[in-house]
Amino acid sequence: MTSKGDLILGIETSCDDTSLALVNEAGQVIAEKTVNQFEIHADYGGVFPELASRAHVHALQPTLREVLEAGGIEGPDLRAIGVTRGPGLIGSLLAGVNFAAGLAAGWNVPIYGVNHLRGHLRSVDLEEKRLEYPALVLLVSGGHSFLAFLKDQQTIELLGSTRDDSVGESYDKVARMMDLGFPGGPAVDKLAKTGTPQVRFPRPLKNEGFEFSFSGLKSAVARHLEQNPDADHADVCAAFVEAVIDVLMTKSRRALQAYPVNSFAIVGGVAASPQIREQAGKLAEAEGATLCLPPLKWAADNGAMIALAAWDYVNNGWEPTLETQTRIPISQI
Repeated sequence: MTSKGDLILGIETSCDDTSLALVNEAGQVIAEKTVNQFEIHADYGGVFPELASRAHVHALQPTLREVLEAGGIEGPDLRAIGVTRGPGLIGSLLAGVNFAAGLAAGWNVPIYGVNHLRGHLRSVDLEEKRLEYPALVLLVSGGHSFLAFLKDQQTIELLGSTRDDSVGESYDKVARMMDLGFPGGPAVDKLAKTGTPQVRFPRPLKNEGFEFSFSGLKSAVARHLEQNPDADHADVCAAFVEAVIDVLMTKSRRALQAYPVNSFAIVGGVAASPQIREQAGKLAEAEGATLCLPPLKWAADNGAMIALAAWDYVNNGWEPTLETQTRIPISQI
C-alpha cells in the first residue's frame, strides 16, 4: 500500500488522449492508463474537437478507478492533483479541469493547473533522472514545435516556435494526402524507411534563426502529389521526412552552438520518430551534449508527465491556477 502523500495524480486531456497516472517525487510511474481516440477520429484524418471532449467525459471516471486500484491508494491520500490547463482544445481541457476540480474538492487535496508544455519538458525525467542543466529542448508534437533554452528548472527562454503548422500537424496532413490513416506520424515514418527521397522538398526558414514554418513544406508535398498522381508514396514520405529532419537538426545545431549546454532533449509525440532520434544522437555527439529522450511510452501526451510537472509546482511553491487557456507560452510556468 502506498503511503499517504507519496503520490500525485496527473490528468491529461489536452487533445484526444485521456490519460491518468500516479507518480512519486522521483518520477517513478506507479500506475498509468491512457485511453486513445484513434477510432473516433480516423474518418476525419484529424481530431474532431467536439467528439474528443465527449469521449474524455466518458473515459475519465472508469480510467480513474483503474489507476487508483492499480496504485493501491485512495483519493484523499494523494499529495495533490495535477491537471493540464492548456494549451490545447478548450472542450478537452475543460473536461479534465472540471473533473479534477471536483475530485480535489471531494477529497480535500490541493490541485494544480499544469502547463502542458512543461509536462512535455518533464517527460524526459520519467522513470529516471536524465536532464542536466543548462539544457536545450526541442519540442515537436501534434500541436507545438519550438526550441527553448533552460538555464535551470525555473528559467526558460523560448528561442523560436512555429509560425504555422507544427511538425506533428504536418505529418498528419501529409499522411491524409496519401490515405495512410490517423495518427499519421508513425505511418509516414514507417513508409519513409522503405523509400528513397527522389525529390527535394523545400526547407522553409532553414537558414534563418530559430523560428519554424512547415506549412510551405506541407503544400509542396500536396502539389507534388497532384502533379504526380502515380508517385511512389514511400519515396514521397522519405523526401518529406528528410526535409523535416534537415530543418530540425539545422536549427538545433545553431542553437547548441549559440547556447552551450549539458543536455539536448527532444520531447513531444514526434520525438518517438526513429529517424529523428537517430539524427539527434549524431548531432548531440558532434556538439558535445548529452542527448536526453523520454522513453517511447512517455513521448506522446500522458498523465505521468503532468503529474511529474505538478511536483515542480508543489516543491517550488508556485501559485496554482485552474484558468484554462488554449494558448500558453512555455515561459508561463
